[in-house]
Amino acid sequence: MLLKKFSRKGLLLLTVMTVVFVTACGNGNSDKNGASPSASSASPSASQPASSEAPSSEAVKLSGQIEIDGSSTVFPITEAVAEEFGKEQGNVKVAVGVSGTGGGFKRFCAGETAFSNASRPIKGEEAELCKTNGVEFTELKVAFDGLSVVVHKDNDFIDHLTVEELAKIFGTENPAKTWSEVRAGWPAEKILVFSPGADSGTFDYFNEEILAKKGLRTDDAVSLSEDDNTLVQGVAGSKYGIGYFGFAYYEENAGKLKVVPIDGGSGPVEPSNETIKDGSYSPLSRPLFIYVNNKQYERPEVKEFAKFFMDNVPELSAEVGYIPMPQETYDAEKAKL
Repeated sequence: MLLKKFSRKGLLLLTVMTVVFVTACGNGNSDKNGASPSASSASPSASQPASSEAPSSEAVKLSGQIEIDGSSTVFPITEAVAEEFGKEQGNVKVAVGVSGTGGGFKRFCAGETAFSNASRPIKGEEAELCKTNGVEFTELKVAFDGLSVVVHKDNDFIDHLTVEELAKIFGTENPAKTWSEVRAGWPAEKILVFSPGADSGTFDYFNEEILAKKGLRTDDAVSLSEDDNTLVQGVAGSKYGIGYFGFAYYEENAGKLKVVPIDGGSGPVEPSNETIKDGSYSPLSRPLFIYVNNKQYERPEVKEFAKFFMDNVPELSAEVGYIPMPQETYDAEKAKL
């Protein structure tokens, strides 16, 4: 009986001594402050609170659909931005239409689209329509463009055109029927005209700067299209044809078209990145725009796309053949948001 009691006491004492020994060995790995390194790395201490920072905007994944319509001239820029935006926000679907600047404003002022591409500023009657429908907007300049006059690549008689000659070719007042009526010595061949239609901001700009707002000739020599690619194909397929559209579309098709230097009063100047940016390609250099529906801007995906657009448009506009504006201009435009 005594032996059994002793054995139990001895066993208890041995167990206590073992626990003390193991604990002492464990404390041998403590740091100078007596804290276990593994414990401090596994959870934050009072002196090192857990981070309370919110996830960065890049980490926020958005969803939804964004409707954009308008100018075919601005389309390549917006398409490039939408493609890059999709790499970061794949759940946001961005649909970009090409109904022309005027057609785009019709939808925009009806509240159907979040953005409208425009190759000219909004007109007074369009702004009034937006106001009537309760659509408030912000105008943003995004790039420069040089409206380019082009002829067939094998045209060997046109070296340049004056503004007056352009009006004689495209205008309503006594339009020239043949090239010989434009300038003596040119062939007596019928002129074929390829022009953007009435819904195009490119036509509006050309009508104002070249045709004195008198409009385009309407005889059977004229082919109209809101799609610049259709105009490219028309001129490229007509030896005695002539047309005009944005500089980027000329650059993309330079192998099958010939660009015409324009004399705006200071001698012939050919459109290029330099002459468009410095304004010497006059009077056919112009800014390009996007318009933002302010109410739709409150949607997270629309706001993020607008900011992404303005942050990336300098680089992306250059990649697709347009001329970026000075950085201070972009800074001023972004401040509007």
